[in-house]
Amino acid sequence: MGNIVMLTNELPSADAKGLIVILGAGESGTGAAVLARKEGFEVFVSDLGEIGESYKAELESYGIPYEEKQHTEDKVLSAIEVIKSPGIPEKAPLIKKLREKGIPVISEIEFAGRYTNAKMICITGSNGKSTTTMLSYHILKNAGLNVGLAGNIGKSFARQVATKNFDYYVLEISSFMLDDMYEFKADIAVLLNITPDHLDRYDYKMDNYADSKFRILQNQTENDIFIYCEDDEETFKGLGRHSVNAKAFPFSIKRELPIGAYLANGSIYINLGNQQTFNMSINDLALQGKHNIYNSMASGILAKALELRNESIRESMGNFQNIEHRLEHVARIAGIDFINDSKATNVNSTWYALESMNTDVVLILGGVDKGNDYSMLLDLVKTKVKAIVCLGKDNKRIHDAFEDEVEVIVNTFSAEEAVQIAYHLAKKGDTVLLSPACASFDLFRNYEDRGNQFKDAVREL
Repeated sequence: MGNIVMLTNELPSADAKGLIVILGAGESGTGAAVLARKEGFEVFVSDLGEIGESYKAELESYGIPYEEKQHTEDKVLSAIEVIKSPGIPEKAPLIKKLREKGIPVISEIEFAGRYTNAKMICITGSNGKSTTTMLSYHILKNAGLNVGLAGNIGKSFARQVATKNFDYYVLEISSFMLDDMYEFKADIAVLLNITPDHLDRYDYKMDNYADSKFRILQNQTENDIFIYCEDDEETFKGLGRHSVNAKAFPFSIKRELPIGAYLANGSIYINLGNQQTFNMSINDLALQGKHNIYNSMASGILAKALELRNESIRESMGNFQNIEHRLEHVARIAGIDFINDSKATNVNSTWYALESMNTDVVLILGGVDKGNDYSMLLDLVKTKVKAIVCLGKDNKRIHDAFEDEVEVIVNTFSAEEAVQIAYHLAKKGDTVLLSPACASFDLFRNYEDRGNQFKDAVREL
């Protein structure tokens, strides 16, 4: 079937402010289209792939013309501004042509930020973004604030700006989003950590990727807040290249800090200098593991910066339930715990997952390998992993990396097979951990599909 252009219910645009083209018609693009239409622009949506039926129906209901399986260049290049999906790389030929013509190319976050006066709490980092964003949202919502959750998570920011009226937004921001943000400003910016990821988009240069993360600081003034991890090596290096105008609050588990958050005697302490110090035993945190102490500190600092009550913060940090597919406890069967960490699509995420385990582990690993360096896992695998179950079409690099460290490495080609073999390899008191360190596209639609198939297979045991 050839490329089809769909133009439906196009409304007259004589009084429109000009044409905005949106590249990509997923959650982000469709939300941006709805907001642009509401703000009086002529709008055209173009997607090189197929557009989901629900998004088509929504675009049609707003009278927004769209096309799928192609980009009509003349139409795209006639825009006054282009909002692009974060997944489209800067090197794409169409993006290069837009840049050559001087047509602004921006992110959905940049566009939507123009149309709201809400306070922006923006969280970025290589690992822990989703968890920290969800925890921060949970703390603010429980404290009674009128708060929205958006960015890389949930309903698009633009859609919510178009249809809701929040006083605060907690936004999970990826480096791809930051690359196309210019005038947008975070009132509270959080940088959790910087570890190698997506380096193919940054000429395989770590400094380029780190600089992208530091764009979270742009446009901040002395009235704003920057929260960062003092223990993170790449963040520390990046601070030498970037000036910070905002009030800076670091967090550390390695040393006591006069201002910010630190760990001492098994408790988190948060002192921002102008309020009562917050403290909470790490045993009372809903999120366990060293990496989650960092995530909880970041959320706690921003909550204190908003002057929320200590009792309210403590309660929320104690009763939070983590997001699906991120260290999600699925079941305990015959004394064996099954943990779904399908969202761990890079080696760093799997390192964090293993680091948080307190039992022997049967590790389900594998998928589409993005040039992974597994060496950082060797010590944890040596001390915690009794067997590895590979879940992917090509597992050679996993065998090469771990065959000297683990007695049993088994190849499987479905979630059901992986779960059954892992169950037989585990014994009472062990944990079966799906934390693949790889993308999922060889056997699954996406990491959610992989996680859901894993959970279904566990429930079938």
